[in-house]
Amino acid sequence: MQPAKKQFAGKTAVVTGAGSGIGLEVARQLAKARARIVLIGRDAKKLAQARETVCAKTDAHCFSGDVGNAAFCARALQQTEALFGGADFLFNCAGIIRRATVAKTTTRQWRETMAANLDGVFYMSRAALPQMQKRGGGAIVNIASTVGIVGAAGLSAYCASKGGVVLFTRAMAVECAESGVTVNAVCPGATETPMLFSQRAAAETDEQTRAKNVAAIPAKRLATAEEAARAAIFLASEPHITGATLPIDGGYTAQ
Repeated sequence: MQPAKKQFAGKTAVVTGAGSGIGLEVARQLAKARARIVLIGRDAKKLAQARETVCAKTDAHCFSGDVGNAAFCARALQQTEALFGGADFLFNCAGIIRRATVAKTTTRQWRETMAANLDGVFYMSRAALPQMQKRGGGAIVNIASTVGIVGAAGLSAYCASKGGVVLFTRAMAVECAESGVTVNAVCPGATETPMLFSQRAAAETDEQTRAKNVAAIPAKRLATAEEAARAAIFLASEPHITGATLPIDGGYTAQ
């Protein structure tokens, strides 16, 4: 699954969560394919580093802000249209994780998770869609999760948000099919990114976290950000694949 330069060269791709993890790797793959890239994330410093190191050889712009804010998402796409004429591709990679049981999940944690993981996908997609339709088609790829397909104890808010992304992807795919806009989701399992090691119990080490996750995966290794990003690029490049949810999980959801 390698990006075809003829499909992405000179086209405009908007990537949220572009400062680290899967979003950063998506930007890297798009830069290799000579796409014009709009990098979106909360951390302006990380975005600037991504622009300098990952996207130095392509036309890239950074917009820092919160995708859980509808007004910010609308402004980001308005600026994308002013710079490049509109978006051809949207990769919704931004997300957070809050580890807690239902009983211990606070209202604030619930709302923060939904805002970053689900509301942001809706706001960005809603803002990008008219531009893609005006340009004759496009592709939206959402980063969901294996726990948007199956449940996981201690991740109630995260599971709910990612399950919402999966069904939102399918519904939007049906709505947009005739307009030439495809909408798909990648569902990574445990992946070697900073998120995997965040919000865990203070007494647990990185190696313990890694070993616990590897033990549950039939392939006995974590996914890499590059593997998830290649899957996202592949889905964006295929005009007759829409409404798909593609697990990148070493067989975890096949059990």
